[in-house]
Amino acid sequence: MMKEFKEFAMKGNVIDMAVGIVIGGAFGKIINSLVQDVIMPPIGVLLGGVDFSKMGIVVKAATETTEAVILKYGSFINTIVEFLIIAFAIFMVVKAMNSLKKKEEAVPAAPPAPTKEETLLTEIRDLLKNK
Repeated sequence: MMKEFKEFAMKGNVIDMAVGIVIGGAFGKIINSLVQDVIMPPIGVLLGGVDFSKMGIVVKAATETTEAVILKYGSFINTIVEFLIIAFAIFMVVKAMNSLKKKEEAVPAAPPAPTKEETLLTEIRDLLKNK
């Protein structure tokens, strides 16, 4: 069983997937910062000084013993914007990869070398032409 697990773990696909997950996690943090720190503040200013991260509806007010229950739809809007940016970035990467793949497929293969019979027949034809 350990041998099978070792073979599974050492396959290129598993290592590639692990690298992709780690890079994806780091990329998600970058996009999160981009949306919350760069994109949403100017949009909030354009909408009259709205801070999306603080937008919400108080469902139940806070008491001395419990915190308020808030429906944070502003955070939800931020998450939707993050998703759209990530989806667009992935779309662009996939589109670029498909474009490169099509270029590789478009190169025609070299014609196969003539067989001995074809070469011999070509020589005979050329000799007959010269007579």
